[in-house]
Amino acid sequence: MRLGGPINGTWTDATAWTTAVQQQGYRAAYCPIDQTASSVTIAAFAAAAAQSDIVIAEVGAWSNPMASDDVTRRTALAFCQERLALADAIGARCCVNIAGSRGAVWDGPDALNYADDTFALIVDSVRTIIDVVKPTRTYYTLETMPWMLPDSIESYVALVKAIDRPQMGVHLDPINMMNSVERFYRHRQFVDACVTQLGPWIKSVHIKDMTIGRPFVVALQECAPGLGMLDYASILRSLNRLAPDTPIMLEHLETAAEYDAAAAYVRRIAGDVGVGI
Repeated sequence: MRLGGPINGTWTDATAWTTAVQQQGYRAAYCPIDQTASSVTIAAFAAAAAQSDIVIAEVGAWSNPMASDDVTRRTALAFCQERLALADAIGARCCVNIAGSRGAVWDGPDALNYADDTFALIVDSVRTIIDVVKPTRTYYTLETMPWMLPDSIESYVALVKAIDRPQMGVHLDPINMMNSVERFYRHRQFVDACVTQLGPWIKSVHIKDMTIGRPFVVALQECAPGLGMLDYASILRSLNRLAPDTPIMLEHLETAAEYDAAAAYVRRIAGDVGVGI
């Protein structure tokens, strides 16, 4: 596996970017440029990453292809196509978005996210994105989420099979799928099952931690690795069964110091269990 995380800044020099990645001790990174970059610039960053043995984990395409508003939906589909084309050009392991919400908040819960026709709408939107771009070396993926599909191993397998495109992959965020108390407490078995059943399709992974609160409603809260209640030794052993270059990416932290602490924790646990990152 390859540990990575955000590298803040606006990057125009590929060598400066790879140096910053290496200074953090990362072997994977988020895509440092956007789809407006020239083909020359994209090629320069791709070459610099390869020469520095840095895997570009993912290109985010954060938008709502499931929006009820037609203009918003079409804009999102076009954006996803542009971002997928960038991922293919720069050699990222995947382009990632959520499936999208049918409610007012683009990434939020809504009853329509589980309507009878939602599964088919997701299939159609993903096919539209992939079929227009026709990527050859990257994959379009959906980040797993707590309140929209795919929200389980079973729903992701069903989507991959229904979409039926060779360049459809899986983006795994196991913490996002811990949307029940049982799944939280059985997280060791759950993460291992994710690797077993989704492993051949997994292109990139987000890593976080989680706590459970005591209010008399379910209160599950994500946090930085090392600040929660999850068994990271078990999680890293399971993730280590994935392809050797699979990125495991830190996210959602506020400061550089928090990222440093999270990375140090993951490296320490990885060392304890003999997992290379």
